[in-house]
Amino acid sequence: MMRYREIYAKTISKWGEKAQYDQAIEECAELIATLQHFARGKVDSSAVVHELADVFLMVGQLAYMFGEEPLHAAIEDKVAKLQLLLDGEC
Repeated sequence: MMRYREIYAKTISKWGEKAQYDQAIEECAELIATLQHFARGKVDSSAVVHELADVFLMVGQLAYMFGEEPLHAAIEDKVAKLQLLLDGEC
């Protein structure tokens, strides 16, 4: 995700964090709508992939803004909890 760190820094420098928070919200909403359309057979998987790419880039920017270490720690916690659910221990 951080392979694009330089472009994330330039993007945030150009438009600011607040604008990128708003953009992340917009891209997530577009992905939600596209997934609903996909589930109804109105769009194909390529439409989902394109929206997912937008969200991926925004998540990268958010990770850059909030810090990689806290994100990785939170992911590890979530994966551990998921593993417990899969193992039937929760």
